[in-house]
Amino acid sequence: MARFLLFNKPYGVVCQFSPVAGKQTLKDFVTEPDVYPAGRLDHDSEGLVLLTDDGAAQHVLTHPKFEHSRTYWAQVEGVPGAEAFAALERGVEIQGYRTRPAHLRMLQADPELPPRFPPVRYRKSVPTAWIELRLTEGRNRQVRHMTAAVGHPTLRLVRVAIGELGIAGLEPGDWRWLTEAESATFSAAVSPRRDSSSRPPRSRSSGSRTGFRPRRRP
Repeated sequence: MARFLLFNKPYGVVCQFSPVAGKQTLKDFVTEPDVYPAGRLDHDSEGLVLLTDDGAAQHVLTHPKFEHSRTYWAQVEGVPGAEAFAALERGVEIQGYRTRPAHLRMLQADPELPPRFPPVRYRKSVPTAWIELRLTEGRNRQVRHMTAAVGHPTLRLVRVAIGELGIAGLEPGDWRWLTEAESATFSAAVSPRRDSSSRPPRSRSSGSRTGFRPRRRP
């Protein structure tokens, strides 16, 4: 059976195993061999990263045509109104393409998240708001480009769910294996959508690697 683990990536960590001068990478936190990130987060974004040893599942989870959902909490500058929400839900033009329709809701209170280091710059004259976005594509810096396109730049971005898998119980820097039940359910959800004609091989070069109890940084 394929193996899957969830990692809560802290701010500033580069989402790869190979070294980056002056930066922490997945190697500083995830000690298991032969797992690879199925989708990435930018170094200045936080939250859930799924790693697996199954190349076909990784392909399904990262290819836009499979429309696998991802949920984000974004702290944005200003308070988006109905017009901005409607534009984001329809899809906006960014970098020469139109984003797919997104599901949005305003968070009525600041979410309970660990402090970010460094913290978001506070400006008394500029209010902020938290919104939840559920997307079915994951282009480079997409959420940031989307909110900027409607006049509300993203200040802090946290991915809180991949499909039905959530971040609850994982502190920044912690990781855990999926339980047997979660792994079976997740594998079943991914398997019917595999494209055998373009399935990548399971084996990987050794150049980059990406119980329920969370594993903390050694």
